[in-house]
Amino acid sequence: MASQKLYAGAKLRELRATLGATQKAFASKLGISLPYLNQMENNHRPISAGVVLALAQEFGLDVTVLTTGDAERMVADMREALADPVFGAANPPVADLRLAASNAPALARAFLDLHRAYRQTHEQLASLDEALGRSEAALRPSPWEEVRDFFHYCDNYLDAIDRAAEHYSAPSGLRKDPLFIASDTLTRAGVDVQFSDEPLIRRFDRQTAVLEISTRASGPTQRFQMLHQVALLTQNDLLEATLDLARFHTSEARDIAKIGLANYFAGAALLPYRAFQQAALETRHDLERLADLFGASIEQVAHRLSTLQRPGAKGIPFFFVRVDQAGTVTKRHSATRFQFARYGGACPLWNVHRAFETPGRFLRQLAETPDGVRYLCLARDVSKPGGSFQAPVRRFAIALGCEVQHAAALVYADGLDLKGKFEPIGISCRICERQGCHQRSVPPLERRLKVDADRRGLLPYEIID
Repeated sequence: MASQKLYAGAKLRELRATLGATQKAFASKLGISLPYLNQMENNHRPISAGVVLALAQEFGLDVTVLTTGDAERMVADMREALADPVFGAANPPVADLRLAASNAPALARAFLDLHRAYRQTHEQLASLDEALGRSEAALRPSPWEEVRDFFHYCDNYLDAIDRAAEHYSAPSGLRKDPLFIASDTLTRAGVDVQFSDEPLIRRFDRQTAVLEISTRASGPTQRFQMLHQVALLTQNDLLEATLDLARFHTSEARDIAKIGLANYFAGAALLPYRAFQQAALETRHDLERLADLFGASIEQVAHRLSTLQRPGAKGIPFFFVRVDQAGTVTKRHSATRFQFARYGGACPLWNVHRAFETPGRFLRQLAETPDGVRYLCLARDVSKPGGSFQAPVRRFAIALGCEVQHAAALVYADGLDLKGKFEPIGISCRICERQGCHQRSVPPLERRLKVDADRRGLLPYEIID
């Protein structure tokens, strides 16, 4: 089968801009002519194998960045946005969307921002939101959405923070006990760590320098929260510099993002990159064994596996998602081609929804998305008790998956017929093209419908091209 041609003009221009090189100087370094470089940067020609080799040799570039990143995410996001009825019959082919995402990523992001602003304003009008009519109300994403998209388009990997966390908890690759080093760091910073029976998981009083951790929280949560406080106290300059680069629109988004960055440091310190990656390979990504080895929770381990995207040392590309009992996605990230709907819930055929029915067990699913890509999907409930009889139990389900060509590296693939039947799943009903799905909740917005009052199949309508 012929190999796919590599068009990555935007990435090539971005690399040259980062190096501060002119086209002439860059072309000379790569050993190609100036017109040839110009054609590649404008996607008039694919990037040749010789250029890929020169990029690796001359600049130490991890060439996998040329084939990964924002493009697939933006294509999925644009498809979902264009399915909105406001666009009528407009249905650009996927090839055009890929071209826009790779050639003009800034324009594609602007389109997505515009559509998101439209949706937000439309919802405000429909619900008579109190923001309606306020002169200072701006057509901007909510702070939560803005932060979510920031991590989404960073591949959920922040190199500087990840390396700082690894250096903190595993200098020279030797992992230290996270509870010990966190306690030692806080003590040296003049912080008095106390454990109390309060329902609040973590509380820090800056005036008295007292950090209270709830005894009701699990061990992994206690360690994570102490490392979170370490990040706020010892890594503030790094966190603030990262926030400056992100350029959030509101102070609320910046504040939410800072919590997210501190959480990122805590997770990366609890599960330091190289030590965790090596253990993942040795255990064949057995989540329970990894949780025991690192004193972490199943959810923390699963989420960390989806962030192993360090240039030059990438792990298996995983997707990770957490949903509540209503099917609402509360966490999402994908280092694979699998993308999640920006609005609404996940596909009901996905095994993550069945995890609530089998608490404490891993569910395995071989699934195929409408684009023909096949995945091994794992799902499990992650209920979080409140620590007392009357405290409410928070119930979630998580899913972790990878493309089936990586399945042999996972213990969960043992005994499965990887060449057998794969269950059809989608992203969300509103943009799914499958015609015979028995679980469809709403018609696809990209297709016309035929309604016949004298006939009734699984659905009260037929989907036609």
